[in-house]
Amino acid sequence: MLSVENLVAGYGNIQVLQSVSFDVGQGQIVCLLGANGAGKTTTLRCLSGILRPRSGRIIFEGEPIAGRTPSEIVQRGIAMVPEGRRLFPRMTVRENLELGSFISRAKPHRREMLEWVFHLFPRLEERQNQLAGTLSGGEQQMVAIGRALMSRPRLLMLDEPSLGLAPLIVQNMFQIIQQLRAEGLTILLVEQNLHQALKISDRGYVLENGRIALHGQAEELLANPHTRKAYLGM
Repeated sequence: MLSVENLVAGYGNIQVLQSVSFDVGQGQIVCLLGANGAGKTTTLRCLSGILRPRSGRIIFEGEPIAGRTPSEIVQRGIAMVPEGRRLFPRMTVRENLELGSFISRAKPHRREMLEWVFHLFPRLEERQNQLAGTLSGGEQQMVAIGRALMSRPRLLMLDEPSLGLAPLIVQNMFQIIQQLRAEGLTILLVEQNLHQALKISDRGYVLENGRIALHGQAEELLANPHTRKAYLGM
């Protein structure tokens, strides 16, 4: 579904990504792992159109998308849940969710997508008229994921979805991610909770200093003591 080939990107004079390549197959959960500053978020910014790559190719469903605008990329079926949620705190839960459905491919399906999001996150239905800024961290993350789902994506990218959440909420979040995959979504996951991320993923890629230092099946990465210690800090 998604193929990234020799991606190079950075900010100003700083080059962050050094020829990064990886693939995400349809229906898979693939995780990007690595320390802070390794290039994980920069990779997602390139895929979502927020950052223009300096070179390399990004192919989604057979079409090149590198350099496309964020709105064009969402229209093609890719949605990102950013680190930190980035909600509009003075708008209601429902208003935040509906913002995700303004593209032409999603707007006619707004009602059914809203029902699906409320099915996934019943608490959001209960609090749909509450200001987003008054929600707990876990509830805000639900809104952020729900907003992305409102665009009817085929590929969902999640940047640190468990960051700052209580352990019980984290467990529920990973269950939701697995449920989304079971319902047909393909997921690219950037996550600090390495053990949990690998447990639910099909494959993993470890970024180190802007390069792919290691990749393989998730269970192999979890089982290998050397890679657990050298690359995953486990």
